[in-house]
Amino acid sequence: MTENVYKRRQLTSEEIKDIFFNSDEEIFDSEAESDSDEDLPPNLEALDNIVDEETTPVLNEAEEVNSLLWQATNLFNPPGPGNFDNQLCGVQNPPESPSEVNCFKMFLTEDVMGEIVEETNRYASDLQEREIKGKLVKWVPTNIPEMYTFLVSVLLMGVIKKTSLRDYWSTDPMLLTPFFGSLFSQDRFLLLLRCLHFANNATAVSNDLLKKIRNIFTALTSSFHRIFVPYRDLCVDESLMKWKGRLAFRQFIPSKRHRFGVKFFVLCDVLTGYVEDMIIYTGSTTDIKHYPGLGISGSVVMTLLAPYLRKCHVLYVDNWYSSPTLFQHLLSLGTGACGTVRANRKGMPKFTCKMKKGEVEFEENGSQLAVKWHDKRNVHVLTTVHPTGMAATGKLDHITGQPRMNPVCVLEYNKKMGAVDKADMMIGFHECTRKSTKWYKKIFFHVLDTVLLNSHIVYRQITGKEITSLQFRTNLMRGLLEEYSTLRGPTKGGRPALDTPLRLTARHFPSEVPQTTSQGSKTRRHCKVCLSSTRKGKQRRLTKHMCVPCNTPLCAVPCFEEYHTLKHY
Repeated sequence: MTENVYKRRQLTSEEIKDIFFNSDEEIFDSEAESDSDEDLPPNLEALDNIVDEETTPVLNEAEEVNSLLWQATNLFNPPGPGNFDNQLCGVQNPPESPSEVNCFKMFLTEDVMGEIVEETNRYASDLQEREIKGKLVKWVPTNIPEMYTFLVSVLLMGVIKKTSLRDYWSTDPMLLTPFFGSLFSQDRFLLLLRCLHFANNATAVSNDLLKKIRNIFTALTSSFHRIFVPYRDLCVDESLMKWKGRLAFRQFIPSKRHRFGVKFFVLCDVLTGYVEDMIIYTGSTTDIKHYPGLGISGSVVMTLLAPYLRKCHVLYVDNWYSSPTLFQHLLSLGTGACGTVRANRKGMPKFTCKMKKGEVEFEENGSQLAVKWHDKRNVHVLTTVHPTGMAATGKLDHITGQPRMNPVCVLEYNKKMGAVDKADMMIGFHECTRKSTKWYKKIFFHVLDTVLLNSHIVYRQITGKEITSLQFRTNLMRGLLEEYSTLRGPTKGGRPALDTPLRLTARHFPSEVPQTTSQGSKTRRHCKVCLSSTRKGKQRRLTKHMCVPCNTPLCAVPCFEEYHTLKHY
């Protein structure tokens, strides 16, 4: 086989001159052709409209802060975002009669509840087509009043804690809670919980990780900032909802109490603790608008703060979000910021390496103040709203007995940064979230707890009444039941009630069975001993006597004596 081998050779001076002259002519000719009035072919028209990306301005791009522009200072007061107008803050369009129910229904309206009812009925029909046997055979379509009653049962379970859902319908006298049985039968409640759904599976976007909860989550969170306008100070932090099941966007945060779960980015009003907005973290598909130069953390802040920019708010964040670039960008948009910051962030000044306890160092660049303060360890804080200087914390040093002094920005940060953690604490007292095999149901109940927190804050803002969250929850459940619920009639059949543990010790006397309207003086009930005896054959014998403390019908002789003296009758 022969191969074509191309060898390189060195060009002569004349050949090089010819190449230069000829190339100039070709370039000139091509430019002349491009200036002609002839139309380009269709496949080249798009290329003619290309604009150089380097010359195209990028919108909302944040300018980096130069770390060399910082200088040491002992007297500096940042210009800040300006004066905040709080006249329009607070609850917007409050109801005419500010009851607990009306405040709650500002968020969870009947329209939203109607959407839940529609999707629940649709999902139950889909399940019925796949299942021929089982409890679903008894399914009947639900409605808005029943769904509100269902939510009352779920909220009441957050107050009355039990280890299992079935314990709420237990007939054991030590575990008995008959109120749940007056609202729902056990089978009906479990069916509603199983069929609870929030999206149409047939039309949901397939590549959306939150497709099961998207519509309801958006409807509830959008009502948060529509109903309440925040005051000056805002706070952004992370919240973790416990979830240990398999989930694509489950997170592990060792510093949180639950460690494993679904992460939320939460925006809170510092003064009231009201939750203004929430974003569920789903990895690369998280619902945030990406801002060039700010990274993921800065983009989260800008997305949450978008409705509140240029209004002179002050934001408090921790060191995962803080950076000189973000704070400078916020200041250019009329928003101040303060937060702990990592010393190696781009744009941060270089501080003294080693410091003794209590020493502080200030650096400023004309618009921001960077602070390094050594307490038990080095603390770095960045602010665009606080001046230099130290302030008393109100506590005494246990060694020297002198008042403890902190930098002004550190003192303000400690006071105002814990709004999200406080909201989590308030929700955790009586949270209705329970174990579930469906992650979207647990997110719904978590958001429902947040709705209750915001409803409580709105109620206190409107009425001025300082009631506890438990009182608010109790009044809300009572009001919803009065408006939507109808008590069930007496149950027929079912499992017999267990014996009270006091039947062998307390004082017992026979009395007659209370008369009913249908039977009158002939009212009878089945004797408990005759019906369930293990010492003699079981019989179905009617009696007109009973033990009132035990609430048990018994034959006067000999069953009454045997029931109260024998452990195994």
